[in-house]
Amino acid sequence: MSNAKKIACLGGGSLYFPFALPDILLQQKLRGSELVLYDLAMEKAECVAAMGRRLAAEAGTGMTVRAAVTLADALDGTDYALSSIGGSGAEITPDVYSSYYHAADVRICAEFGVQQVVGDTCGPAGMMMGLRSIPAYLQICHEMEKYCPQAILLNHSNPMAPLCRAMRKYSGINVIGICHGVQGGIQHAGKLLNIPPHELSCTWIGTNHYYWFTSVKHRGVDVYPQLKARMAELWDSPTPQQMTHQLSRIYEHCFVYPQDDHIVEFYPFLTQSPTLDALPYQLANAAHSHGHDDTQPEPAVPGRVSAEDRSAFFEKYQAILDQTTLPDANTVTLNEDIGGMLSAFATGERHVCIVNVPNQGAIPNLPATALVEVEAVTDATGVRPLVMGEAPMLLKGILEKRFVWQELVADAGATGSRAAALQAMMVDEQAIWPDKAAALLDALLAASKDLLPQFAAAMK
Repeated sequence: MSNAKKIACLGGGSLYFPFALPDILLQQKLRGSELVLYDLAMEKAECVAAMGRRLAAEAGTGMTVRAAVTLADALDGTDYALSSIGGSGAEITPDVYSSYYHAADVRICAEFGVQQVVGDTCGPAGMMMGLRSIPAYLQICHEMEKYCPQAILLNHSNPMAPLCRAMRKYSGINVIGICHGVQGGIQHAGKLLNIPPHELSCTWIGTNHYYWFTSVKHRGVDVYPQLKARMAELWDSPTPQQMTHQLSRIYEHCFVYPQDDHIVEFYPFLTQSPTLDALPYQLANAAHSHGHDDTQPEPAVPGRVSAEDRSAFFEKYQAILDQTTLPDANTVTLNEDIGGMLSAFATGERHVCIVNVPNQGAIPNLPATALVEVEAVTDATGVRPLVMGEAPMLLKGILEKRFVWQELVADAGATGSRAAALQAMMVDEQAIWPDKAAALLDALLAASKDLLPQFAAAMK
């Protein structure tokens, strides 16, 4: 029986796909499958497809790779869809952080006293990324309902939880979020403990980019006390995880994803700094690494990119694609395991993976519909979350507020409700005075007006 499948890669010109395609192309259990790339920027999709054909020939699994002109072509009869859509339209940029829209989010937030470091998960900038992306994702889901209603959609885009919640709530498509935050956190724990990370058995509770270990064992032996002690030793060490090491000691539960630049945006600290460069914990450097630098010119308005800049972009873009190679199939790694999941779906095999899905009792004392990042087991219909145990009281209280924010952003993005968007801003930890929050929201909506059709009535 053939396991050949049609796999649609949406946002196929994204530089995520040089990571994802090689993993898929090596899957022997998907031999003969067809990979179809679709992107609003067709030229980018064609470039990635050419890379995919080169790697497919090397992989020897008989897979074909092509670019599709229309979304309908990409989705018609698709078994699985994999998305990486940054919410910046058809801009010619290497990533969403370099886009005109995200740069506007960061600049406008700073004018209102809210410093953004990454701005893709929470806070006003994270919300705006979601509001721009949700209409595009719902369009995809509604097209999938017509052309491939039984297909599974694997979403890689941020803000992960609001996007997945919106698609789950406002469409009938089976949506699974994929990220590498937990895997990175387990690798960090293994490094601190001087234990190979794949030998650790861990449980955790939380939502995308924001979770805590509840147990860490090595070959059946509890090593969580040692991990807590190692993090406590790093209280004053100037590392990219200094703040999270300090918070882990205070909470008495270690953060899984330890990078300060993501975690800081779940707290009010960013409204307490007069400037970006005044932020502690090397956070200003982290912000600059994401392209947030007031001394540099802002990205060009979409549609006004010069021929020279466009040519320079594609030269760098093509160089990245040309350097992409197949991974060593024998190397033990902790990653998103896209190929492994798709193979397991295709064969109906049981395969443990890490995904973003509705809670459904995995963390019994948290809401059933809340988007959580947990271990799950695959079968032919998708994934079923494994029980992770109850959230400790302190962490339960923190997370429940995040779930409210995610729900409000999902609703605002789907319906164009200015009220829901403003409520999301006020329940967020980066909230500012109500009158200023309303003005900030209006400024943010105006800057992204052409990608927010659902808010047309609210912006009249």
